Amino acid sequence: MKYLLLIYFDEKTLSETDRESCYAESTQLTNQLKAKGQFLAASPLQSTAMATSVRVREGKRFVTDGPFAETREQLGGYYLIDAKDLDEAIGIAAKIPMACKGVVEVRPVIELPGLPVD
Repeated sequence: MKYLLLIYFDEKTLSETDRESCYAESTQLTNQLKAKGQFLAASPLQSTAMATSVRVREGKRFVTDGPFAETREQLGGYYLIDAKDLDEAIGIAAKIPMACKGVVEVRPVIELPGLPVD
């Protein structure tokens, strides 16, 4: 089953040294998951200062700078993995470096028939 691991943390509290360390540890984890056939995709995200939100209401498009909602923790990256069950997905989420500074949300992916596949 596919799971999306969404990584949230307060981006203002992360130093450049912390960020580089996180990238290095995340790369190691990604390589471990790839070797086990569990890695599907992963990437850090640019800061919320680079975000754009889009809403459509009554057929009219609204575009605003920044994230949809002001929160203490922001979405900072993700992993898309293949795990046998929720327990295995939670075990992988606990290995993500930012789990120590923020939170990792584990969400099962709904696989819709008819979507393109690689």
